[in-house]
This record gives sequence, structure tokens and C-alpha cells, in this order.
Amino acid sequence: MTRVKRGYTARRRRKKIRLFASTFIGAHSRLTRTTTQQRMRALVSSHRDRSRKKRDFRRLWITRINAVTRKDRLFYSYSLFIHNLYKRQLLLNRKILAQIALSNKNCFDILSKKIINKKNTNQITES
Repeated sequence: MTRVKRGYTARRRRKKIRLFASTFIGAHSRLTRTTTQQRMRALVSSHRDRSRKKRDFRRLWITRINAVTRKDRLFYSYSLFIHNLYKRQLLLNRKILAQIALSNKNCFDILSKKIINKKNTNQITES
């Protein structure tokens, strides 16, 4: 059986890792063992932060909607606004609501006033 030389295969593997870690600083981009460790760490971080990004954006949208809903009305909050939205079956997600709140405040005010007016008319008819 002939002897297998592994130089080419190993070099290709290390080169692939070095290309990934080429933007890292210091030994993290030069030494093979540390580049593999940093590569694993970077991949773990990117995987974790992909789901984290969704969470962070949702928090941002909620904060923006809450700020706009509390701005003019004294006893009105985000939770009440969302509750009334679902009651009226207006299915708008938080991303769209935050965009409307930032870019077109008149439209957001009209939307919230419709919800409040329907709420008041329902209370009058029930009693």
C-alpha cells in the first residue's frame, strides 16, 4: 500500500479557516489553533445573535408604539392600545405600527381615535 501524503489536504483545510479569520486581530488571524477557536466562537455568537436580533427589534417597536400612545393621552398605554386593536380585529403587526407611528403620526392618531371611539360607543350601547 502506498503512503498518503496529507500536506495538500491539511493546507487546504487551514487555508479555509484562515480566510474566515482573516479580519480577526493579532494571533487570532495567524495561528491555526487560535483561528479555529475564534472561528467556533464567532459562529456560536452569530447563531445566538440571529435570534437575539428579532427580540431586540420587537422591543424597539414596542417602545416606539408605547411612546407615541402615551404622548397625548393621560391614562392610555401600549397594552391597552394592543388589547383594543385585537378587540376590533385590526390585525396590524408591531413593525407596521411602529413605522406608522414614526413616519405618519396623523394616521396613527386616526387609528387610535377610531379604536377609542368604538370602545366608547360599545360601552354606551351595553348600558
